[in-house]
Amino acid sequence: MSSHNQQPDADIALRVKAIESLLIEKGIIDPAAIDTIIDAYEHRIGPHNGARIVAKAWVDSEFKQRLLADGTSAIAEMNLTGFSSEHMVVVENTPEVHNLIVCTLCSCYPWAILGLPPTWYKSFAYRSRAVIDPRGVLREFGLEIPEEVAVRVWDSNADLRYLVLPERPVGTETMTESELASLVTRNAMIGTAKVQLPSSPHEQAA
Repeated sequence: MSSHNQQPDADIALRVKAIESLLIEKGIIDPAAIDTIIDAYEHRIGPHNGARIVAKAWVDSEFKQRLLADGTSAIAEMNLTGFSSEHMVVVENTPEVHNLIVCTLCSCYPWAILGLPPTWYKSFAYRSRAVIDPRGVLREFGLEIPEEVAVRVWDSNADLRYLVLPERPVGTETMTESELASLVTRNAMIGTAKVQLPSSPHEQAA
């Protein structure tokens, strides 16, 4: 998102830090426990869980059908259901449709599937503009959606979370499920990016 949105985010961060310090001072929370929770969602729970779901859907057509029909049950098959991810709907990107996830009321987000929500996802600018001008918001993320492609915005809430099933990149036909999962980013599962093949050393040098 553009730089003019960063100040409100900084203010929120300061308020959160002040509240955290007060709770620690009063002995209500343990800073070590907070560090453990953050580490879990960043390194052990994080977006690689969502990437595993996407990769499995790309290689297993029957799982993909179940995932799109009942995301909650299909994800439970992989034992990945968890905090803020109890009820999931999965929406598929296609050449005709691009999906974007937002939470306009606050910042409802599938923590167990995607890890910690990015700062921009919680910002008022994203939450309001994603609905009003989704193509403009995607353009700020470097993603230009052709006019002939429909953009659908899905609004998460306290009872229901959404996950984007990105399009599988061309040229990945021989990749394993694990290799495919390594390509999938958090932003692609929110809808603010597409999954890309890594650049070759020759392309990076050019």
